[in-house]
Order: sequence, then structure tokens, then C-alpha cells
Amino acid sequence: MAGNDWINSYLEAILDVGPNLDDAKSSLLLRERGRFSPTRYFVEEVITGFDETDLHRSWVKAQATRSPQERNTRLENMCWRIWNLARQKKQLEGELAQRKAKRRLERERGRREATADMSEDLSEGEKGDIVSDVSAHGESNRGRLPRINSVDAMETWASQQKGKKLYIVLISLHGLIRGENMELGRDSDTGGQVKYVVELARALGSMPGVYRVDLLTRQVASPDVDCSYGEPTEMLTPRNSEDLMDEMGESSGSYIVRIPFGPRDKYIPKELLWPHIPEFVDGALSHIIQMSNVLGEQIGSGKPVWPVAIHGHYADAGDSAALLSGALNVPMLFTGHSLGRDKLEQLLQQGRLSRDEINTTYKIMRRIEAEELSLDASEIVITSTRQEIDEQWRLYDGFDPVLERKLRARIRRNVSCYGRFMPRMVIIPPGMEFHHIVPQDGDMDGEIEGNEEHPSSPDPPIWSEIMRFFTNPRKPMILALARPDPKKNITTLVKAFGECRPLRELANLTLIMGNRDGIDEMSSTNSSVLLSVLKLIDKYDLYGQVAYPKHHKQFEVPDIYRLAAKTKGVFINPAFIEPFGLTLIEAAAHGLPIVATKNGGPVDIHRVLDNGLLIDPHDQHSIADALLKLVADKQLWARCRQNGLKNIHLFSWPEHCKTYLSRIASCKPRHPQWQRSDDGAETSESDSPSDSLRDIQDISLNLKFSLDGDRSGASGNDNSLDSEANIDRKSKLENAVLSWSRGVLKEQKKAGSGDRADHSSSTGKFPALRRRKHIFVIAVDCDSNEDLLDAIRKIFEALEKERIEGSIGFILSTFMTIAEIHSFLISGGLNANDFDAFICNSGSELFYSTINPEDGPFVIDFYYHSHIEYHWGGEGLRKTLVRWAGSITDKKAGNEEQLVTAAEQLSTNYCYAFEVKNAGMVPPVKELRKLLRIQALRCNVIYCQNGTRINVIPVVASRSQALRYLYVRWGVDLSKMVVFVGDSGDTDYEGLLGGVRKSVILKGICSSASNQLHANRNYPLSDVMPVDSPNIIQTSQDCTSSNIRDSLENLLKS
Repeated sequence: MAGNDWINSYLEAILDVGPNLDDAKSSLLLRERGRFSPTRYFVEEVITGFDETDLHRSWVKAQATRSPQERNTRLENMCWRIWNLARQKKQLEGELAQRKAKRRLERERGRREATADMSEDLSEGEKGDIVSDVSAHGESNRGRLPRINSVDAMETWASQQKGKKLYIVLISLHGLIRGENMELGRDSDTGGQVKYVVELARALGSMPGVYRVDLLTRQVASPDVDCSYGEPTEMLTPRNSEDLMDEMGESSGSYIVRIPFGPRDKYIPKELLWPHIPEFVDGALSHIIQMSNVLGEQIGSGKPVWPVAIHGHYADAGDSAALLSGALNVPMLFTGHSLGRDKLEQLLQQGRLSRDEINTTYKIMRRIEAEELSLDASEIVITSTRQEIDEQWRLYDGFDPVLERKLRARIRRNVSCYGRFMPRMVIIPPGMEFHHIVPQDGDMDGEIEGNEEHPSSPDPPIWSEIMRFFTNPRKPMILALARPDPKKNITTLVKAFGECRPLRELANLTLIMGNRDGIDEMSSTNSSVLLSVLKLIDKYDLYGQVAYPKHHKQFEVPDIYRLAAKTKGVFINPAFIEPFGLTLIEAAAHGLPIVATKNGGPVDIHRVLDNGLLIDPHDQHSIADALLKLVADKQLWARCRQNGLKNIHLFSWPEHCKTYLSRIASCKPRHPQWQRSDDGAETSESDSPSDSLRDIQDISLNLKFSLDGDRSGASGNDNSLDSEANIDRKSKLENAVLSWSRGVLKEQKKAGSGDRADHSSSTGKFPALRRRKHIFVIAVDCDSNEDLLDAIRKIFEALEKERIEGSIGFILSTFMTIAEIHSFLISGGLNANDFDAFICNSGSELFYSTINPEDGPFVIDFYYHSHIEYHWGGEGLRKTLVRWAGSITDKKAGNEEQLVTAAEQLSTNYCYAFEVKNAGMVPPVKELRKLLRIQALRCNVIYCQNGTRINVIPVVASRSQALRYLYVRWGVDLSKMVVFVGDSGDTDYEGLLGGVRKSVILKGICSSASNQLHANRNYPLSDVMPVDSPNIIQTSQDCTSSNIRDSLENLLKS
């Protein structure tokens, strides 16, 4: 309510009413309070509280009431409501203080433990708690932002990029995105982010060294929106196309690529997109692979050209980019635009909604988890300002500026960080197009002289619309361009102008406060601000000195800037906090000096442009002094104008893209490591024996054979092995590969032998799952092996005919190790060749069944390890986990029995396993994830087997990601996969549902796991379950083989 004039009138009413109330007629509240002072109470308890517009409406009614008694009754009711609001305010402030204290303690404990693990002595760079301006690679960002400062430098940089042909993928999912005639403001999802990503894609596609840019978004084929949003592809025309024609290739340029996902005929808000994210990821993965192969044929000498980076915009796209980055093993970038934790804090402080109501409305907890995952997976996080880093990102578990500084210092010294990683926070302000802007050089006394390039033209209509307000329109114009929102602080600006007579005599004030038809039709918050402005104009008698037009069009905004520059005016942004301040850059491009708030992004802009003054938005005298100084001192005005025009190119799109591309170049290149030409894209009858032999030779190098199913690297908990173990393992692998190769040769001589496809004459191509028409993935998480075995037998029985024909294959996806699977298969009377592949350890290892069972049951895909090892914490992570496990004890027991113990025999190099004795007494999975993120350890924590086991694996690994890997590596069609799951499962259960895969939920299986593992989730499972998806079906409760068969037939028909 602070800053609204109705408060003053309400306060005056209380003052007026109070003394006239005798004891007999005084209100109950005042009598019971005795010495209660409404004035003091209102000022001390409420005036800094809530922007409660409902109170304003009540006061309007009270003010209009003529009867003193009724008026007093209304005022009494308002006092009670104010008291209640003040009580809520104190409660919320207490809760906020508790959250901050808890976060601070967790951070400090995490830093201490991380520092203790990193045993090297602290260097000077690691001491202290100040966030420096040094990047993770030691580059200094102090002072002015590091940018190109001349055309020659840009040309030099461009010449260095000539040989490169980069492919970049951008992702922005929500809103309506198209290249021209953007419907900005159509809804809350179609705003500044839409314009930003489109212009970024267009600008990147025009940069030297960039061959193709794809902006991936959602395809919307709804009757509620224009048909252009249903087009699969749209090319973005470059702004300076004539300069690029010589460099254009067949598929080069920038494109909007629309991927269909979610409801096909509905345009839905971003809060409802979460269940459909996996479907987008699968569709985007298909597009990227296809495009990489196409570009490989055009510019890659036949080898796929993988994206150099995948850049997610906003939380939903960040979640998608993290999954795509992991599936393709390419670097990821992230831009938050707006952050969930910051919004949650603001909503909680307002007190209008509870935490549960906030989550129900905004799906805020799912959004925050997506942002945490984006921090886990990103190489670089791009922000617009330092304020975004210091005030918003530091709220997240995955980013600690102090710990980041320590890690940077160790990187500079080339000292191990013990598996810890913090993404680089890089400030790159948004770019702008300046080629169409011609700074105003004339003034009100002398018009601009026309010439051939810029002939003189009639004044724009908006000029007369503004100048009609002024008695003397030739005075310098102070221009403010902002919504009538309390946060924009327009009333303080009007007060500063009204109370400074010298400023009023020298200048006019123009307030562009959006568009309105009538005040009554505006929102209550906006109308109250506008009414306050009008009252202040009347109070200070500013008629003829303040303009506040009702309407303007977007294309007229440049003309408004030009008018202010023509009068030698000043642009001001007095907002309490300004995240970036794009209007400041626009004003500078038109030759206007600026006065701006010292809170937020304007500080960075002023550091670069040096074209104005910063002010305290709460101090109206500071505002008036800064404006008066610029208006009165013509030399200062000219110097600020010149600095702005000289440095404005630093905020152009070419500058933005140059900094952007240089940051990408600093990332370690990553892409799929295998050679697809060696793998063989297809299996056909025309393949000669020599082709198959070459494949065998390549596979013997790429895939190592394991006779007994033991994990690689002994216990997996040491990064070094003794020499005898290495020699023994190497010899074992060599003998195994040779034996397997001999087995293939034997099979080739047996044309047509065997009753399954993997024993056919074409077995030179590996693995067998590449030739299946359908792949059935058994990912049922049961409490016991007997239940799992029973589920497998029912599925096999339902598909017995297709199994015998060999047209289908099976994958077993489980939390178990390969050794446990081997024992399980033997005890259940199953053969390893009943399955084509085994996804083990919750998705951290991938095995294939062998062609010749006599030589051993399994082949491990070591390429999968290189695919998922990014950000893997290794020994540093293991030590932290062991320490955490030691801290989990049964406090009620006299001996404080340890509840979580390390399972060395179940652990591997890429999966640290722990056994749990009492699952009900162990902290939920979200708490362990939080602890590890605070210590900059990036991993995926999964509670398995109804909470009796914990698997910790690489952050980009999971059972669902392993299926995407099979698609990337072997071309296994995801849409031909069917995943069997139970009613519930391990904590990675949600990842197994959704996407283009089909899913069958076996009712009655694993139903007990739901209560144990999913009760303490960060967000409800319903927020991410695509319940209406045609790709998901449930069996009947008894779940017999015939029920499974019927469900599959219905599913595959749809």
C-alpha cells in the first residue's frame, strides 16, 4: 500500500473521526484497546505492509458513506482487517527469516564440508566471501563488460570465424513464436522472451562461422490461434540478407522448428506443459539427429555435424535442454529469464496464497526443480545483469557464489575440485537492432534539414498528442516509459518534479503509462497508481507541465524518444528494482541521457554506456537533483549523449552474438564418440561378409566383453587399480572379444540356422535390437524378485507368438547390477538371450546379450560410460555420500544404529550403492539431492526397492535416458518401444512415462512403493503425469497375460 495516496486520505479520516467519538458512541475496537492509537498503529504496522487493493475498495465505500455511525462501523471493520493483515505480515516475515537462516546454515555447512574434502591449502583467491568478477577460466570482467569496441575489431574477429560451420540449437517452448508480426502481449506467455529468442536466433544465423540455427518450440494447431503457428518450419529472414548470400548453403540460416507435443488442438499455458516435456524431448531428438546427418552430408564430409551447444530458455526449456544435452552428450547453456524461487519468495511475502495454493496455480515446485536440473547440466548460465546473479540465482541449492569463487581459484591453479562443479555465470545483456535508428540532431527551434537519405517529413502524430498537454512545449522533456505499477515508482517521480521549482521551470514531464480507455476499466492496482498521479498533478498544480496520453502504439515509441531528444530532454527509469532496463538502451540509442535507479540492471548499463546518473529511487530529492543537473548543464547533457551514442553498439546483436559465441568456444567440445559409419545405419541383405567382418573388428574395439558380469574397475570406488588387476582384466577382455568374434564367424556359416532373428545370417550387425519391429522394455520395480519374475512371465506369455517369430525384442531395465541380474535370470529359469539389452544400476550401465552364449552372457557398452560421465563426482562424491550415510542413525536406539551403509559389492565406477535398514527413518530423496547440490556435486539420486536401497549415478544418466541413448546410438525407434511399469516404482518412475514411447501400467504391481517413496516429493506426481496421453494405458486390476495382450492391442492400434 506504500506510496498510494488513498492511504493518506484514510489516515486523515482516522484522525478526523477519532477525537469526535465520545465514550458512549466509540467503536468496540477503540474502547477495548483503551490507549489504542489508530494513527500510530496504521503507520507502524500497516503502511509498509501489503498492496491490498481490496482495502482500497472498502475505503472508497467508507468515504462515500454520509452517516457517521455507518462510516465508523466501516472504519472499525477496516481496522480489524488491517490488524489481521499486520499479524499475517509479522508471521510471513518470521517465516522468511527462518527460511533465510536455514538456507544460510545449510550453505555454510556445505562450504565447510566441501572445503574440507578439497584438501589443498587455500589460496588467496579462495579466501573471503566476496563474489569477484572472474570467470571460471580466470578471465576478468571488472569494470566495463568485455566487448568489441570498434568495427575493425569486429571484422578481425569475423575473419577468424570464416572456417567454422557451427550448428546451434535454441529451445523456447511456451508462448506463440513466429518470425514476423509477433503477437507480443497477447497473453502472459507471449512476451519479451519470445521477441528475445527470435531475434537471437536471427542474429546468430547471420554471424560468421555459424552455419545453421534451429529455434525449437511447440507446434500449435489450434483454431484459437493463427495457422502460422502450426507450420512445422519457418525460415527467419536475416536483417542484412544481401551480405550473406555468398555464404548461404543448402540448409544454412536460422529456422523456427515447431515440434508437436501435448494436446494437438489446444493452446495451453506454460504451467500445463510439464507432463508433455518428455514428448518434446523425443521429437526434438529425432529432429536434431536427422538435421545432424543432413548437415554431415553437406558440410561434414559424411560425418554427422552435432550441435555445438543446446541453449534452453526458461525453466521448461531448461529441463528439455538438460535431457537433450545428456542424450546427445553436447554442451548445454541456460537462460532463466524469470526464476521460480524468486517468484515463490515474492508470492509468499504477499501472503495472499499458501505454498500449496501457489504450487497448484503456478506448478512452482516443478519449475524450481527444472531450474536446479538446468544448473546441474549447464556449462554456462547466461544472465542479463549482476543483480540476477547476486539476488536471484544465489537462492538456488545448485549455485553458491562463495563456493564458486573457491572452485574458480582451484581451476586457475590447476588443482582438483574433487568432482565438484559450478556452472559459469556469464553476463551478456540482450542485443538490439540499431540500424533503423537515426539519432535526433535538431531541436525545437530549428528543424532537421532534409537530405537524400533522410528527407524531412511531417511530425509524427504522437508528437502533437503529447505536446497538446504543455503550455511551453519547447522546454526539455523528462520522459518516463512504464506501466502504472507501484514497483515502477512513478508517484515518487511526480513528487520530485512537483516539489522542485527550478526543475519545473526548466522542463516538462511526459509519462507514457501504457494504454487505457477509462480508469474504471483498469485493474485496481494500475488505477490506484494513475489516480495518485492525477491527484499529485492537482496538488502541485502541474497542469501544462505534465503529459499523460491515454494511447500510443508500439511503433510510435521510437518517435516518442525522438521527441524527447529533439527537446534536449532526459529519459528516467525510477523503478524500485529494475531487472535489466531495455528502455534505457533504447533511449541511449536515440541520443537521450539517462537517469536510472541504482538497484539492478541499470548499474551494468551505466557502467558500459556512461551516459547519465544513477539515483536512489526512494529519495525524491536525489531524483530531482539528478534531473536538474542534466537539464541545466548543457555540457554535461552533450557529454552524456555523446557517450551513449558512442558506446551503444556494445548492446547490438552482433556484439551480443560475438560474446555468446566466444563463450561457447570456451566450453570443452563434446559429442557422441562413436563413428556412425562404422556402426552401420541399416542391416540389409546386400551387406557383404567383408562388411560384417569390418563391423566385428570395430565392435571389438568399441564394446568390451564381460564373461562373468563383474563391473569394470573392481569395486568402482577407487579411481586407480593395481597393475595386476589391469593386466588380468585386459587379457580377459581380449580373449573374450576374440572368442565372441569366432562365434560370429561360426554363425555366418550357418545360413538360416536358429529360430530367432539374432541367429540369422545377418548377425554381423550388432546388437540384435536394431532389427526388431518393436522393443518391449520391462521396467517394473517390484519389492521382491519373485514379483518381478511373475511380471516377466506374464509379459512373455502375452507376447509368446511374436517372441518365437523374433520380430520383437525385450530390454530389462532395473536398479540391479548385472551380477544380480545374472543370478536372477538363473534362479528364475530365464536365459540372457531372452533379452536384447539390460539397463542396470538405475540407468548407469548398459549391457547387451551376446550372440554366442557359450562365450559368456553379456557385452558392456563402454561408449555409454563416456556418454554419461559428464560432471560425475567420482571419489569426491563417494566420500561425501559415505559421510552422509554415517550421519543417518536411529537416535531412539541406545547404540544409535547406523541406518544407511555403503554397499561396496553393489557399487560400480558410475553407481554408488547404499543399503537402507529402515526406510521410514531416512530423509527423503529431495533432502539428499539438496545436500549434494549445495556442495556442488552433480548427480542423480534414486531411492530403489521401496526405499531399501539408494543408487547415486551421473546427473545425465537414468533409465529413460538410456532408452534415448539406444535411439541415438543404434537408431532404435522410440515410437516402437513399449515400456511396462507398475502402479508406482523407484523415485525415477516419472521418467519412464510419457514421451513418444508407449507405456503399459500393470495395475496391482508395486502399489506399496507409492506411499513409501513418493510421499515427500518436491512436487506432486500428478504435475508431471500425462494422464490423458493416448500413449499410456492401464491393465485391469488382476493383470493377467490376456489382460496385458488386450491392453497392448488397444495401445498399438491408437
